[in-house]
Amino acid sequence: MARLKTVLTFMLAGAFLGNLVASLAAPQFMEWYNSTALATQTMCNLPEVVRKVTDDLIRAQLIGSGIGAGAFLVLGILFVRARTKKERATPPPPAAPTPTATN
Repeated sequence: MARLKTVLTFMLAGAFLGNLVASLAAPQFMEWYNSTALATQTMCNLPEVVRKVTDDLIRAQLIGSGIGAGAFLVLGILFVRARTKKERATPPPPAAPTPTATN
C-alpha cells in the first residue's frame, strides 16, 4: 500500500507541475496563435473569442496535467523499484540472542 501511495503522490505532484507550466506557457502561445498575420485592425465577435480562449486555456491545462501525471507516474515507478532493490540488497540486522531460562 505504501508503494501505491508513493506512486500516487508522484502523479499528483506531476499533474500539479504540468498544470502550472501549462498555465504559464499557454497564454503566450494562444496570443501568438490568435494574432493576425498583418498588423491591421480586425473585427470579431467578442463573446465568442472569450469562450474560445477560455476553452483553449482549460484544454491546455488538462493536457499539461495529463502529461505531468504520466511523466511522474514513470518517475514514481522507477523510484519505488529502486527503493525496493535497495531494501533487498541490505542484509537484515543480526537477530538478538534468545534468553535462556534458568531454573
